[in-house]
Amino acid sequence: MTHRKISLAAIAAIALSILAACSQLPPPAAAPIAAPAAASPAAPQQAGAGPLLRIDSARSLIVVTVRRGGVLARLGHDHVVASHAITGTVAPAQNRADFTFRLDEMKIDEADLRQIAGLDKQPSADAIEGTRHNMLTKVLDAERYPLVQVHAERGAAGQPLQVAITLHGVTRTLAIPVDLREENGVITVKGTVNLKQTDFGLTPFSVMAGAMSVQDQMELRFELSSR
Repeated sequence: MTHRKISLAAIAAIALSILAACSQLPPPAAAPIAAPAAASPAAPQQAGAGPLLRIDSARSLIVVTVRRGGVLARLGHDHVVASHAITGTVAPAQNRADFTFRLDEMKIDEADLRQIAGLDKQPSADAIEGTRHNMLTKVLDAERYPLVQVHAERGAAGQPLQVAITLHGVTRTLAIPVDLREENGVITVKGTVNLKQTDFGLTPFSVMAGAMSVQDQMELRFELSSR
């Protein structure tokens, strides 16, 4: 039923989280951040709006792969960051969805997800912890802005969703295409999309005049289920 499509644009938000450099690299200076904008509040349920479906966190996953760049790229690592704890609701009758996830609950470089992404060498536990620390404190300021918020609305059948993503106090609206399946009362949306860090006013990490850097473009894979 195409009117039940939900957005996986949340993935875009997670994707920004991996701006942090490999822990083997010296920590970057704080990246300039776009001027904060007020987060869009979740739309309240209205009388007669129909039943709300809930995102099934146990069956939902958002994964982003970020790749190294620059002439010294061989000294760094590619990374995979994933959210397994997505919570929220879908209102099929209103063609909208609202969901969130916490930045400090994201997982870094899980071995099975690195394998799926085609990344061969597994970073050490210390390197992973260093990457996580840099990501949360140097880039995202997750203590101050712990949540990523997503509001999605569907227009005409077959058209991309209009998705408002709020990350680090900055809201951006994107058009995101999704694929949907419905089976045994479970609605599943999955696919891939490429986004850029600079789309959200963030500056990709680099050192030594760009000789070692993180690529602006991020590869996103997602699967969200609701019931």
